[in-house]
Amino acid sequence: MAKISANYEVVYIIDPAQGEEAIAATVAKFQALAEQNGSNVVVEEWGKRKLAYAIDYKTEGYYVLMSFTSAPEFPKELDRILGISEDIMRSMIVCKGE
Repeated sequence: MAKISANYEVVYIIDPAQGEEAIAATVAKFQALAEQNGSNVVVEEWGKRKLAYAIDYKTEGYYVLMSFTSAPEFPKELDRILGISEDIMRSMIVCKGE
């Protein structure tokens, strides 16, 4: 049976109050997680930006775009981990198709 995989993109927003070292550690943590469970991992740090609306009274967030190829089980687990991470303000995973 062939292993089915697809291309995914995840954008997540880190609370910038964490400080630069904690932000770098968070980015590295999710990149390592994607590399363990998928392939073709590309991380683009968009940096600190003003939010469209306040989240928990915060008006800025540190944006990161990560794209990867994996089996469909991993994005579900990644979404769960992003959801329970205290330093992640928001996240969204999209399947890009072919």
